[in-house]
Amino acid sequence: MVRYFSCPSGTWEFAVARPGPRVRRIAHAYRGFRVDAGQPGRWAGVPSGVATLLLGFDHERQLWFTTAADRGAGTPCTSMLKGLSTSPWITEHHGYTYGVEVLLAPWAAFTMLGIDLHQLSGGVVELSALAGDRPQHLAEALAALPDWPQRFALLDTALPWWLARGPAWSPRVEWAYGELARTGGRIPIRELAEGTGWRQRQLEYRFREQIGLTPKSLARVFRLRAALRRLTAGWTAARTATACGFSDQSHLSRELKAMTNLVPSRLRIGESHPLADAVAASERVDGTIRSVLLAA
Repeated sequence: MVRYFSCPSGTWEFAVARPGPRVRRIAHAYRGFRVDAGQPGRWAGVPSGVATLLLGFDHERQLWFTTAADRGAGTPCTSMLKGLSTSPWITEHHGYTYGVEVLLAPWAAFTMLGIDLHQLSGGVVELSALAGDRPQHLAEALAALPDWPQRFALLDTALPWWLARGPAWSPRVEWAYGELARTGGRIPIRELAEGTGWRQRQLEYRFREQIGLTPKSLARVFRLRAALRRLTAGWTAARTATACGFSDQSHLSRELKAMTNLVPSRLRIGESHPLADAVAASERVDGTIRSVLLAA
């Protein structure tokens, strides 16, 4: 089932769907978007524990990503892969953007695109540098279809084809990632390594390769996600800190600042801007927001 979010005047629309059964193991969500706002937009990205595959439909208009690794210089992209990160980033468009996002399990991105994910260092890479003309051909085929359900159905077919042509991921990495997600990042890393049968150093190496973060860093992201779910649901900071494994409320506040660069009040869903509300609703991963609209 496809969920739609749109503006009565037609200046923006979003469509979100759960991937089909063949790809649910590797893809968390599909999100189509079209924004023709007539003015630039800026969004603060929040670490979410998933890789983002973005296919842009208009090769004449680009998005700009500024991450901690960019040192102030943005990266222009039409179609890109955004790796996992423990720090925030900025996404900008110049008034128009149109395309689709696939929220991928990171080990699936490793296999589909054949890249050691730690090479991204929390940044982005243009897909043409990884997969040649395949992304452009897929983006063109998606853009030519008349509606979002048909585009999402094409992704259900195309993603397994990409997946079959890359290096295999480790089932032990997939299991360990799942345990960190299930426990909200609270499982001890030593226990996690014992569950895989690897030494901690070996587990860290495989995570850097196939996830892009160390187990300890990914645990921070999942604790942040657990905290954001509670804070946006109205929990107090003190209660959230206790429930999510932070040492105290100050520890939670420091992590929020370091990983989002925002104060808790900016993380509430449904503030006052219709476009911000629609983006927040369409971007939620396991109930957690992924970006926040910034002032122009």
